Amino acid sequence: MPILIFISLFTLLDFVVLFSIGSQIGLLTTLLLVLGTGVVGLHLIRKEGVSTFARARQRMEAGEIPSRELLTGAALIFGGALLMAPGFLSDALGLACLIPSARQLMFKALTWLGLKTVVGQQQGPSTSADESNEYQNSQSSQQDGPIEGDFISRDEPPRRR
Repeated sequence: MPILIFISLFTLLDFVVLFSIGSQIGLLTTLLLVLGTGVVGLHLIRKEGVSTFARARQRMEAGEIPSRELLTGAALIFGGALLMAPGFLSDALGLACLIPSARQLMFKALTWLGLKTVVGQQQGPSTSADESNEYQNSQSSQQDGPIEGDFISRDEPPRRR
């Protein structure tokens, strides 16, 4: 739910900025800028998506995990999609996805936020940082052997017990 609110507010703010700047620079200039960034975004998605997929395939053929290529490709495609969207804020965020140093900062921020969320969900709200380190160490030592559990296939009808 919070992500939906964020996306809605971002879109609303993006249109407010678009209309504000459009009233200052004129309709034709605004339309040309929106169409120009859309064309650049489409070209970027086509070109960079294919080249990133080729690099990822080469790394997979070499027996490596192409995680960096996949993240870079996702960021470039997301940036291209933002450039295709009408609005100056989405264009700025799309350009940030294209700049390698800004992209690295976004990866670090998303990793930090993701790890914070995952650790927070595992621990619960009342644990401290020392307890979380102990929890993580105990979890990693417990997962050295096989993991026991039940597997339920969604293709098979449920069994009665």
